[in-house]
Amino acid sequence: MMIGISEAASEKIVEILSSANARNSFLRIGVEEGGCSGLSYKLIADEQKTEGDILLHKGEFSLLVHTNSIPYIEGLQIDYEERGMIGGFTLNNPNAKASCGCGASFRMENYRGEVKKCE
Repeated sequence: MMIGISEAASEKIVEILSSANARNSFLRIGVEEGGCSGLSYKLIADEQKTEGDILLHKGEFSLLVHTNSIPYIEGLQIDYEERGMIGGFTLNNPNAKASCGCGASFRMENYRGEVKKCE
């Protein structure tokens, strides 16, 4: 399983996890139904490793990815960009055939997901 994380994104993830008030927290990366293109990324701090999760060690932190999400995010590249007064993670997914303007929603060539309006 290959997920690339830039140095800027790694620094931000370490910062987020250390402020999450959880001593043994991971960054969970997944995919869920919804978003204006049909599938949405989910990045959250999580302390619970569940059956079906794969643990990926990335230096100062670890990622959790459920096996169900792997076909959607294999090869994902995560970066972090400061833009004016706000910053955000950018996700470059080689599996996405279309994505929306917000960059948080995408669809696959063979699976559209359930389209919902972005919040």
